[in-house]
Amino acid sequence: MNQVSSKRILVVDDSTIDRLLATRLLEKHSEWQIEQAENGRDAWRQIEAAPPDLVITDMQMPEMDGLALVNHVKGKYPNLPVILITAKGSEQAAAESLRGGATSYTPKAFLQKDLLRTCEYVIDLANHIPYPSVTNRASFEQRFVLQNDCGMVMPLIEHLQNHMPDWADPCRLQLGMAIGEAIVNAMHHGNLEVSSSCRDAEENSTYYQMISERRNQTPFADRRVNVQAQFGQEELRISVIDEGLGFNPFTVADPRDPENLTKLHGRGLLLIRSFMDEVHHNDQGNEITMIKQRLSDAIGIGH
Repeated sequence: MNQVSSKRILVVDDSTIDRLLATRLLEKHSEWQIEQAENGRDAWRQIEAAPPDLVITDMQMPEMDGLALVNHVKGKYPNLPVILITAKGSEQAAAESLRGGATSYTPKAFLQKDLLRTCEYVIDLANHIPYPSVTNRASFEQRFVLQNDCGMVMPLIEHLQNHMPDWADPCRLQLGMAIGEAIVNAMHHGNLEVSSSCRDAEENSTYYQMISERRNQTPFADRRVNVQAQFGQEELRISVIDEGLGFNPFTVADPRDPENLTKLHGRGLLLIRSFMDEVHHNDQGNEITMIKQRLSDAIGIGH
């Protein structure tokens, strides 16, 4: 991978208009070099010639669609992050692509306000994941207490990654994404009680303004996020507990419903469910336990 200040990003879309829109949004980062491909086959040729730092792909394309491209990338370059552009009609393929190794997604309807932020997050995540993995293979168990500061999330993910066994190497990006989403959800929706539904509004500045304000207000500012990690040779188990009011987990529809891939609301749970083998909530709804098992048939198959 390149240095943080210089990234090559490949945008794949058969629509010239959509491809140019995504390119212009990403060009706001002057350090990023944006390249384009008009379908999956063209993209695969470019990746084989010189793998980029990030691939952004539409799902419905001629010659080679987004699902086939993800399968090719994950088969040969498992550490290369892929962000999907999802839209009506492509939900099922996108859901399969996430289970097969894609890293995240941006709904096409929210491209202008979400694509840049999602790319920044995924690139930051990739920078905090060690490749190749370290040689520490002993069992690992540790607890952490975090303030409601997202700046603490990536260093914690990097620390946890340094203690993961080698069997988890092919799905490190997806594991890092699931852990990060769970912690951010605990901070924002649990401790600070900011509803994720605000993100689907036409202007979502209120969402981030509320987060900023509540981080300094009582009782929100006094709450903490507890993270418990247990890693062994057969499974990884991570629990994230917030000190908020919780919610009734039994009232939440399956977040993996493909229709949700066209929304921003609920993206965190959808990704967690896609990437982990088991996901459990306590009755109060303020604790989530995520399990990844060694003998999974494929990356991110959930139950």
